[in-house]
Amino acid sequence: MWTIKLLARYLEGKALEIVLEHSRHVAGLALEVADRLAIAGDDQVFIEEAALLHDIGVCQVHAPGLGLYGTHPYIMHGVLGRTILDKEGYPLHGLVCERHTGVGITCEEIIRQRLPLPHRDMCPQSLSERIICFADLFYSKTPGRLGERKSVVQVRKKLLPFGEEKVVVFDSWLSQFKWSEPDN
Repeated sequence: MWTIKLLARYLEGKALEIVLEHSRHVAGLALEVADRLAIAGDDQVFIEEAALLHDIGVCQVHAPGLGLYGTHPYIMHGVLGRTILDKEGYPLHGLVCERHTGVGITCEEIIRQRLPLPHRDMCPQSLSERIICFADLFYSKTPGRLGERKSVVQVRKKLLPFGEEKVVVFDSWLSQFKWSEPDN
């Protein structure tokens, strides 16, 4: 698949293995959501491709635990990924990279928290972007926990320190995506 070849051009070794495994889980869950919503054809293909590529920008960040020795802070991996995919000719896939962190990051948050990011909203806008962002919340890139799907309760708990409004967005997606599980 071209997406895996593209990832392998930017990542190698442990980092490639981690990103591939994580991204395959995210893609699987995103496709599950797409099926629930009766999304088919080219839109489903895009969701799978973009989910596989959403973390390509980690190739330029410093995260030794993930085998990454770049110069940028981790928070920048989305914008870095967008730059890479824009250059590669995949601008829509690049938007997914930029907009997938948490439930999105607003320009106001970037300014208030003095994040090393461009001053613009980086929140998922299209249905495909929201689905991938949603799926990404359920999986970690932590070695040893890559295949473990978080529960809805765990996702809410992880989002809460960033503000109750983040949990509200997540809960709206649960409803939009007709998602439920026993602990929710």
